[in-house]
Amino acid sequence: MFCGIDEAGRGPVLGPLVVCGVAVESDDVLREIGVRDSKKLTPRKREELEPKILAAAKVEFIEIPAEEIDAVRTMITMNELEARVFASIIERLGPEHAFLDAADANEDEFGRMVQSQLKRKIKITSKHKADDTYPVVSAASIIAKVNRDRLVRDIEKEIGRPIGSGYASDPKTISFLNSWISEKKTLPPHCRKSWYTSQNLMSLNSLRPLDKFE
Repeated sequence: MFCGIDEAGRGPVLGPLVVCGVAVESDDVLREIGVRDSKKLTPRKREELEPKILAAAKVEFIEIPAEEIDAVRTMITMNELEARVFASIIERLGPEHAFLDAADANEDEFGRMVQSQLKRKIKITSKHKADDTYPVVSAASIIAKVNRDRLVRDIEKEIGRPIGSGYASDPKTISFLNSWISEKKTLPPHCRKSWYTSQNLMSLNSLRPLDKFE
């Protein structure tokens, strides 16, 4: 059995990181149902593929909330965090070979980081854009993305306001953060407080306009 592992939500300022692993004996079924890199699929198509992947493979995923990311980053890097979570997924799935979408700039180094966290030695293929190369990693990227999107929508319902995708490049997310900080004088729940975007917005909102001093 072999598995593919990928994540969704490494970079957002708001919301969790979700890491998913998909294990199969053969990826023929995954090819037949048309899995692709999740970024090349519409949200609707990803949701259509999710139950088909769940029916064809063994699937595990782990959610790391923003608060946990902030706490862990005081001790280790994001790459080290991801390596640990990737290893946890591998331990759950028990494959002989794991295909990883490398989180580190150095593909081989990321593979070594993951291997160092495992209780047994297995074959590891760690590559950039593995989700665009190996169907089993494409399947993992789809499950990770669908579940992260679902969690973000849950956060939106909890907060009661539109929050966008959670990425700093999303105007809806930045608008929400600015509005919340202006009103509450603090960052909202599920926000990664250690992120530059969060710290910068807090700093900008703490500055009084010049006309207030006149």
